[in-house]
Amino acid sequence: MTLLGHDAVWRAWRAARAGARMHHGWMLVGREGLGKAAFAGAAAAELVAEPGVPQPDVDHHPDIHWLRPLPASEDDVKKRDDGRPYAVKRNISVDQVRGMQRRLITRPTLGARRAVIIDAADLLEASAANALLKSLEEPPQGTFFLLVVHQPGRLLPTVRSRCQVLRFRPLEPDEMDRALTLLAPEIDSLTREAAIAVGAGAPGAALGFAAQDLGRVWQLMRHLVRHGDGDMTLRAEMAAAIGQRPDRERQMAAMTAARMVVVEAMINAAGSDHGGRPQSARHHAALADAHTALIALAREAPVYNYDAGILMLEIGALLAGVAQTSDARK
Repeated sequence: MTLLGHDAVWRAWRAARAGARMHHGWMLVGREGLGKAAFAGAAAAELVAEPGVPQPDVDHHPDIHWLRPLPASEDDVKKRDDGRPYAVKRNISVDQVRGMQRRLITRPTLGARRAVIIDAADLLEASAANALLKSLEEPPQGTFFLLVVHQPGRLLPTVRSRCQVLRFRPLEPDEMDRALTLLAPEIDSLTREAAIAVGAGAPGAALGFAAQDLGRVWQLMRHLVRHGDGDMTLRAEMAAAIGQRPDRERQMAAMTAARMVVVEAMINAAGSDHGGRPQSARHHAALADAHTALIALAREAPVYNYDAGILMLEIGALLAGVAQTSDARK
């Protein structure tokens, strides 16, 4: 995934490596799902490699240290150790950062350099970020920091100021198609189309959506936004398509799909409808209101544990309401 659409980032990184004095702190910035963590692992492997010295894989390399949120519970630790999906804590703690700093007192194991990858630095607790700042201000010799960052504004300005930035752009649709062909060749054409649309340039997000097999749900959502649902048949079909007891991940994927369907409609409305007429101010306002409501719903759903059927009917009502304001239905 890191090699698709990120040639410019690789060139910038390798040019820095070829320089006389490479900067010790790097922020890999871009929306979630672009492959920044995978890039960080591959870049770190290049950085620490020594000619003639066998190198372990990046997840078990003694000179590549990963800081990620820990498993949420003892049960999740067992799931991780068994290779099963597991839940993680919300943040990276100060104890994790201090543990990493204690390891940096010693020399690298296999060569002259080591890398610390923080995935994601947005998740650092305030005290953890302050502790990290000390290492960024006075880095041990041969130590380089790669901070995966989804939202730079969540980082301390003092942390940002001590890092060079590698900015990751969203992939183009043809690049997304190539990524899905390479990484998920088994998906059908509808799921592929839906995943590319919902992923919005982030192959990781597209793969996550494709795994939920919600292509038909996405298709029904587009129909709702464009044509409405006077007799509620589309809403009923959408609720049936998501299933009676979808887990939280599947529900969140459906809400993301709904939001991206509205975003697509907003982009189209900025021009004109299929008949060439500009969309009304009322329609623009309805799209904006629906987008805001879907964001709020996505925040509330995990907290209030909504019934899946009711949740899908609420999403369907928001999407159908947009169509009622569209000039295209006249």
